[in-house]
Amino acid sequence: MAASAVGGNHLHTTWKHIVIIVTTLLLLSAPSVCAQCRILRCNSDFVAATLEIGVIGGGGKNGANAVYCSALRSYALCTQRTARACRGDLAYHSAVQGIEDLLIQHRCPQTGPTAQPRPLPQAPLSGDGCFYEKRFMQREGRAPEYLHCGVFGDPHIRTFNEEFQTCAVQGAWPLIDNQYLYIQATNTPTRGSSSTTILTKITVILKNWRECAELQIYQAELDNVPPAFVDGSVTGGDRRGHQSLRVHSHDPGRHAEIWATHIGTTIVVRQVDQSLSLSVRSPRAIVESYTPEQDLQLCVWGCPVSQRMETPYAHPSTPAYAHCSSLLPVRDVYFQACLFDLQVTGDLNSSASAVAALEDARAMISDPDRVHLLTDRAGNNPPSLPVTLALSILVETLRRTFLGPV
Repeated sequence: MAASAVGGNHLHTTWKHIVIIVTTLLLLSAPSVCAQCRILRCNSDFVAATLEIGVIGGGGKNGANAVYCSALRSYALCTQRTARACRGDLAYHSAVQGIEDLLIQHRCPQTGPTAQPRPLPQAPLSGDGCFYEKRFMQREGRAPEYLHCGVFGDPHIRTFNEEFQTCAVQGAWPLIDNQYLYIQATNTPTRGSSSTTILTKITVILKNWRECAELQIYQAELDNVPPAFVDGSVTGGDRRGHQSLRVHSHDPGRHAEIWATHIGTTIVVRQVDQSLSLSVRSPRAIVESYTPEQDLQLCVWGCPVSQRMETPYAHPSTPAYAHCSSLLPVRDVYFQACLFDLQVTGDLNSSASAVAALEDARAMISDPDRVHLLTDRAGNNPPSLPVTLALSILVETLRRTFLGPV
């Protein structure tokens, strides 16, 4: 009888682990559902933490169980921070319930230490310490990987992860929020529409960073794209004999380009027709240098699902289709953006924002094959590493359940 009870408890515990892993797998394999509420990052951090323990479920040792409880509390804290964005998301609520069950099952206190966040990269300064690319090449022996984000038109967003969305977001929203850089966009409704918006204000905060750069703020508004920071300067000060921050413009009032060499980042702000646009080129390590609290970034995660809009269908025989085809012969996301803006506004000049965004992408993306982002290619992508990892964990857990340890 006792043996039967123990066996039953073991199977019950194991199946709880399987439920959590399956939930994680589903969340990781559905980025369109979870990316906007950051549940993907919460799950990946938890999986990484439990893999470091060496036993899924914390094992039976007090030391391992204490570490596992810390990972669970960190998991719970991460879900709390993204609760607002995940409201109504069934996958999110399933994860929350699973965490509660595991806390009870492993007798983990609700309060206590949490797992330490993964450390952010910070290279020591040298003679080239204020030149990000030189510093990276000296350390890694290769050039850094650069990512691109573009925000333009209605607005349309090409994220750092090469997703494309058209958003109806209103008010002020963070586009980028990391340890080095903060960029906020303000969107206002277009005339005669409550669902479509345009970008009317951009605020850029370049944070103070060691000996290389002092804090500087840049701000642009519709019909006023200044060629200087808000304090009137065009540089971020002389630090270590080098000016890491600089503003340049070849069309003052309608164009500004910010160079931040200490973080290898270029920011271009334009006014095209009656809307602002933003293009950013930044190294992956800089883009990913954010904490769990910085969980809302349109350039990283895109806009909330509830704020996304579909491009209306346009028959090839329509004037809008012909006009956009003449400007953008490749049927990529910029072509789709052109169609959307032209159909919504009825103004031929609105197509200029997609053309300018494409030119910025060409200047910022070194690989020509990645410039013309095609929306239908996502379905042909192989499974991502997190999905493969979750599958491996699931298979191994099932094997241990039914075959026992080797």
